[in-house]
Amino acid sequence: MPMDRSFIEQNRASTERIRRLVSKLSDKQLQHPVGEHWTVAVALAHLAFWDRRVIFILDQTEHDGKLSAPEIDDLVNDISLPFWVAIPPREAVRLAVDTAQELDKRLEEIPLELIEELYKYNQRWVIRALHRDEHLNEVDEALKS
Repeated sequence: MPMDRSFIEQNRASTERIRRLVSKLSDKQLQHPVGEHWTVAVALAHLAFWDRRVIFILDQTEHDGKLSAPEIDDLVNDISLPFWVAIPPREAVRLAVDTAQELDKRLEEIPLELIEELYKYNQRWVIRALHRDEHLNEVDEALKS
């Protein structure tokens, strides 16, 4: 049975959610804390980073004709934090939106057999909405406080 392609709409919806959120945020709100070490802008830079990683995996997988998934640890979040903080907030916004849009388009176009292989390995690489919405929920909650 072919894979359910509902991930396309889920990803588009999460990208639109990012776009709607950032369209109404002030520069001050982009600096609002989200948890102990993050801000809204850092959360957006984080999303752009991990979406960019999936783009890299897609590039390698398409090039090789089979799954190419170099492992990196979540420790990269802690290592990358100083860089994400240094990104101007409006640039983090641009990176998050542009990268999400680019990845959504790529996931829509990649051959189904490769999507299925990626999904079997890590469903969050295909259903990007899972990761995006997790952090967007945190941002929404933080902005309420």
